[in-house]
Amino acid sequence: MDSHALQTEPSATVLEFDAIRTLVEGEMDAIDALIRHRLASDVLLINQVSEHIIAAGGKRLRPMLAALAARGLGYQGEAHTQLAAIIEFIHTSTLLHDDVVDESDLRRGRSTANAVWGNAPSVLVGDFLYSRSFQLMVELDSMPVMRILADTTNLIAEGEVLQLLHVRNPDTDEAAYLRVIERKTAVLFAAATRLGALLAGADEATQARMHRFGMDLGYAFQIADDVLDYTADAETMGKNLGDDLAEGKATLPLIHAMAHADGERRERLRWIVEHGEVDALPEVMAAIQAAGSLDYSREQASTYAEAAERALDGLPDNDWIGALRGLARYAVARKH
Repeated sequence: MDSHALQTEPSATVLEFDAIRTLVEGEMDAIDALIRHRLASDVLLINQVSEHIIAAGGKRLRPMLAALAARGLGYQGEAHTQLAAIIEFIHTSTLLHDDVVDESDLRRGRSTANAVWGNAPSVLVGDFLYSRSFQLMVELDSMPVMRILADTTNLIAEGEVLQLLHVRNPDTDEAAYLRVIERKTAVLFAAATRLGALLAGADEATQARMHRFGMDLGYAFQIADDVLDYTADAETMGKNLGDDLAEGKATLPLIHAMAHADGERRERLRWIVEHGEVDALPEVMAAIQAAGSLDYSREQASTYAEAAERALDGLPDNDWIGALRGLARYAVARKH
């Protein structure tokens, strides 16, 4: 992409992350309250596991996107709170399932649910959260909303299986990697922003702009996340450095390094991916540094973030849309 063509409108409002949190504080409090209310079950274990993962916090970025998109396009009602809760339930259920598949024991600096209660409760409570999201969808009584969310959850499930097919696969290339993160991350970002626009009564062209913004933001966010897996520490990141390598996932920094390594080093990296040899992390880091793979990956993330901002050009210039622009920049500038 032409980086000059991706520059945003010079006069557009852009909010810093702290200002974004202040702007949406009331919205997020309402969303959190609804999430906790609708998590309630008379099955104690469901409450315990759900509370464990919801209480771990996180940025609540996906529900925030739905709220910002709706308000930015003039929505004055309250249904976006329920929409945001649905999106967070879908996301949380995928986290529970991911941690089981990946055999992860740390997320957001805390023990994962499967590490505390075991795999079976984690999978089943993930199913509960999925089904709870369906109940909330039906209450909104909007076929377009249900269609978008149904298509999105199906794509996410495909992404889970695609990722599984690439575990310990040294032939995973950049195109395959992007197909996985499109389904695993970007489609839910895109659903959040498109649904916010839909709720606001925006026309199809504006909905498409918001969809494009969410997709590009999702790509930027995930690529930046995968860079952090090789650069952040466990305390900052909330997981262990090199977790992706240990789980046999070849993400963009390693894919780029393998593609640009000489024959002997490339074969060694392929072997490390196939065996998930986390003890080889220093060796992998040396290869990534030698190939300039972290810089390349950061540039890719920045290109997507700039494209996300560009998708907002021509929309109303208010603090809510300015917050979306700010999130595009935050996605690639953050340290965790």
